Amino acid sequence: MPQIPASGLHVYALPMTEKFRGITVREGVLVQGPRGWGDFCPFAEYDDEVAADLLGTALEAAWLGWPAPVRDRVPVNAIVPAVAPERARELVLRSGCRTAKVKVADAAGSLGADADRVVAVRDALGPGGHVRVDANGAWDIEEAVVALGVLDEAAQGLQYAEQPCATVAELAEVRRRSHVPVAADESIRRAADPVAVARARAADVAVLKCAPLGGVRRCLEIAAQVEAVAGLPVVVSSALETSVGLAAELALAGALPRLELACGVGTLALLAADVVAKPVALVDGALPVPASPPAPDPALLARWEQPDPARRQWWIDRVARAQAVLRRPAARSCPGRDTAAHDH
Repeated sequence: MPQIPASGLHVYALPMTEKFRGITVREGVLVQGPRGWGDFCPFAEYDDEVAADLLGTALEAAWLGWPAPVRDRVPVNAIVPAVAPERARELVLRSGCRTAKVKVADAAGSLGADADRVVAVRDALGPGGHVRVDANGAWDIEEAVVALGVLDEAAQGLQYAEQPCATVAELAEVRRRSHVPVAADESIRRAADPVAVARARAADVAVLKCAPLGGVRRCLEIAAQVEAVAGLPVVVSSALETSVGLAAELALAGALPRLELACGVGTLALLAADVVAKPVALVDGALPVPASPPAPDPALLARWEQPDPARRQWWIDRVARAQAVLRRPAARSCPGRDTAAHDH
């Protein structure tokens, strides 16, 4: 376990373009090591066990580097938060992507607004594009079956529904009762056994987020397991990182032996600022695969340093607690429960 010097920690606070996941400022810590930089950005409500996996991902980037890629570009889905239809249409058209993921079930009784948003997204994509929805586990089984029927009609065909319910058992039942394919996100990264959803035949697609799963190498192992067990394709999704952290997600997508679907790595569009001078830009709906994390710009590090000294110390203390978890000689407890917490 590397020792992280205090000089290698840079606490940031970046404004966002949209309120997403209940926040308007994205906070975290950039970690500098011998191989480059990593991004430690667990959301505030994550406990130290979960945060430790995100620190592991940052340390992998900064100390080890990543496996060699097998492709140089990654197709990307546009991300549509719970916004009005006109804004949803604008976000999709601006992205240039041919696939869009639409946030739904953001509030009780939102199905009508969700359907209107999905209609607008389909209109922007045209008949040849792909529409997915993400409920972050908000529905029970009956609600999911009804909602997916409505949203599938609004989309003129959904590519899949991501985490419609919270548990593996519920996902399996929804998959049995609905013709809309099911993707599992929280049921993989918050489970003691991330392959359990594949064994239960509870999903058609596995969504992997490198940051909360502990790094590129661990995700490649999980991808191989879910394909071997149930033939599941993988979609890589980001955890709303800076360009430094997003590079790890792109490295994972670049190293997967099999990549058939657009990935949810277009989240830089949700940040109004970044720590690098030239963030990666979408070209024809795709992003390049980096060989290593980009180095932050010193002026931008200073510009977006967390301005509150107490909050900076809170983050530095959080790094220390997460590192203490990683240093435990025994296996750490599971990152979470098989329940959905709002994420993107």
